[in-house]
Amino acid sequence: MAQKFRMPEEVGILGILVLVAVIVSLLSPNFATVGNLQVLLLNGAVIAFLALGQTFVLLTGGIDLSTGSTVALSGMLAALSMRAGMPWPVAVVIALATGVVVGIVNGSLIHHLKLPPFIVTFSTFGIVASIPLILTGASSVSVTDQFFAIIGRGKLFGIPMPVVLVILAAIVFTFLLRRTPTGVHIYAVGGNTETSRLAGIGIARTTILVYGISGLCAAFGGLITTSRLMVGYPTAGSGNELFFSIAAAVVGGVSLFGGVGTVLGALLGAVLIATVSNGMNVIGVESFWQPLVIGVIILVGVSLDTYRRQLSISQLFRRLTTGRGPTDAVATAPAAADAPDETVTTVPRR
Repeated sequence: MAQKFRMPEEVGILGILVLVAVIVSLLSPNFATVGNLQVLLLNGAVIAFLALGQTFVLLTGGIDLSTGSTVALSGMLAALSMRAGMPWPVAVVIALATGVVVGIVNGSLIHHLKLPPFIVTFSTFGIVASIPLILTGASSVSVTDQFFAIIGRGKLFGIPMPVVLVILAAIVFTFLLRRTPTGVHIYAVGGNTETSRLAGIGIARTTILVYGISGLCAAFGGLITTSRLMVGYPTAGSGNELFFSIAAAVVGGVSLFGGVGTVLGALLGAVLIATVSNGMNVIGVESFWQPLVIGVIILVGVSLDTYRRQLSISQLFRRLTTGRGPTDAVATAPAAADAPDETVTTVPRR
């Protein structure tokens, strides 16, 4: 029997991305130029890395507010390491390890102290943001090793290196989520933590892993930022990066409530956010309008996600065709409640 074709969920965000690109292109001929598209992709690379890391955390029902300050800390430590005479590959390893350590600390505190992720990562945000300021006296640190510029300014077959790194990371993360037991565990923890624990899934290991990945992605963002500028700024990542990364994941279909979302969706969401931001710059919209627009995008994305959790696609279609409200769908729930009491581990659909 032929399998029923199911439209990928990412088609919707891809359609919106194309629509936004067409509208901005019509409003400004400077948007669809090679130079501007390169700027868009380079600026979007940092957002994409943060969104990829944020995706793992959101899939477990958490949130990571420390990514922006981790960008600054990792980039500054890379710059300070090279100023101390270390080779640039060693500085890169130090920066990446720093991001992972920050993530592990977040995950450990959240799991072992049973504290809300918002509180833990918000506290870490303040602590981590202060370290580079203390180390440098709020001064920037120049990088003189030109080989370090390969990360942010280099190209591979004509493709900017930051974009190459994002693509490689997306491939690895997609394989991890879709083809390994670890990926199943991440979705399961986000779907129902208690049921996952009863099923034998290591909640501590999964929680620490996703925050570690988020810290690693933030460190990559710090390396790209520092390499592009060849200067380590102690306040790097304190702008809209965190705001944009959450927006990218949400509009890409990653649920703030956990258990639903894909790497491809988050990646398309990052490109959409970067396109909106770049488009407003090209058109000449004042910069202070950008957080407003991105905030509206987050609000719409979360509203749709909440509504999606209340109605399945078939229920939504039935409501559109019959005019029945969501309460009508909820009214069918008792039939399921009357079913025998069984412990079932449900892994949300990816």
